[in-house]
Amino acid sequence: MRQTCGADNGVPVERGVVVVDDGDASEAEAAMEDSEMVSIGEATQGMESTPLCRLSITRRPQHHNLPRPPQTPIPRPPPDPHPPRQILPNQSQTPQKPHPHTPSPSSSSTPLSPQSYGAYSISLPFGTPPNPSPSSSTPAATSSGSPAPTATSAATAPKPPPPPPFIPKLSHSSKLVGCKNPKCLWIHPDPNRLNNCTSTHQLCPPYLVLYGSASTGGVLLSDTLNLSPPSKSYPDFAVGCSLFSSGSPAGIAGFGRGPASLPSQLRLAKFSYCQVSHRFDGASAKSSSLNLAFSGGAAKAPGTAYTRFLSNPTAGKRAFGVYYYLGLRRISIGGVEVKIAAKYLSPQADGNGGVIVDSGSTFTFMEAAVFEPVAREIVKQVENRYRRLRGVEERVGLAPCFNVSGEEVAFPKLVLHFKGGADMELPLPNYVAFVGRGSDAVCMTVLTDGGDGGEGVSGPAVILGNHLMQNFYVEYDLRNNRFGFRRQLCL
Repeated sequence: MRQTCGADNGVPVERGVVVVDDGDASEAEAAMEDSEMVSIGEATQGMESTPLCRLSITRRPQHHNLPRPPQTPIPRPPPDPHPPRQILPNQSQTPQKPHPHTPSPSSSSTPLSPQSYGAYSISLPFGTPPNPSPSSSTPAATSSGSPAPTATSAATAPKPPPPPPFIPKLSHSSKLVGCKNPKCLWIHPDPNRLNNCTSTHQLCPPYLVLYGSASTGGVLLSDTLNLSPPSKSYPDFAVGCSLFSSGSPAGIAGFGRGPASLPSQLRLAKFSYCQVSHRFDGASAKSSSLNLAFSGGAAKAPGTAYTRFLSNPTAGKRAFGVYYYLGLRRISIGGVEVKIAAKYLSPQADGNGGVIVDSGSTFTFMEAAVFEPVAREIVKQVENRYRRLRGVEERVGLAPCFNVSGEEVAFPKLVLHFKGGADMELPLPNYVAFVGRGSDAVCMTVLTDGGDGGEGVSGPAVILGNHLMQNFYVEYDLRNNRFGFRRQLCL
């Protein structure tokens, strides 16, 4: 976990806030390496960076790209002074009202807020006395019939304000982690990288993480994590203390399967959340809750559909071991099953293929071999009603796009059919958006790599992002190895 100073396993953070990511943050762990001695000034030279942790350090690791499928989520613009166009409901069912969550001695709850950078943030106080540190998390949802979200270019997207630094020396419980400490292997898993570690007085080598278009680097700390309600402290919690960060929020709270993630360190039985619609991005008063459960039985939440987590591939990159793989049987559009080869929907022995859920990704990603038949079926069902806008597609990087001028916006239902009979029928605003203010252009908010699905492709074929699950209650039942969801208004 990395904070500003950072958090692990993937969610953005503001001071006193941490971004939650259940997917790729541990990819970052897999990418961390040691390197030569350099000064922090040299490490950050030429970068638009923000100091996140006031701590003297003179080493940094080499840059390594994360093993992540190509994706360029498009950030959201500032609030539009003009009312957005409405997208009509395409669901027959009505979203449930929020279920009240009352924390018990065996659970904890913290507010979860949508942010303008496409993620969700929580607050995790570290230290003695507690020093709030921000992080991000990305579970999201919108009900059918709500205004469509708007996509725009990264150049016009607002940048998150720099967070105040976390100051370890103000915490009586803050300690630097040594290279002989087993926790050092969490971020440097290859023992050969610690060959120069000969003394218990040597520090764990620094990390540098490239996450999408953002980067952050620093050192590993051990400190006390304070959760409430109920008030409880967790000493000796491993957290990354970032000395500089570029293009990212203050911290990332990792919720994947890696040993450094928050669920792993706290030994959670389950965690759950309900993602407020992204149309409330940046509105601090519009929040739901992230719930952490330390115990629990086999009982299922009322009205919730469940599907089993699949076994992670044993071959390929180490990062594949931290994902949450789901058994997606098929995709249907307007009641028509899309023909997709099974090898793309199921993880293969070599690590290729499969479907993962990742709250740290804003938009959903589909490999070309999955995306193209899905897009073709949507075009086939709406081309007699809407004119396709290929020029818009080239400009914004989303497809297919259509002109809906003078028309009610109504698209065919998109349903994800998971193993075990769990069907996720998506509200239209969760996979379609207007592009630009006052625009008549709508696009499907699914990204692709544009490849041919050939031998060069590596990793999951589908990444289900948080935009797809706005106004869904989502549950990661780790003890019973299952993923649960239900449509629900999250405010």
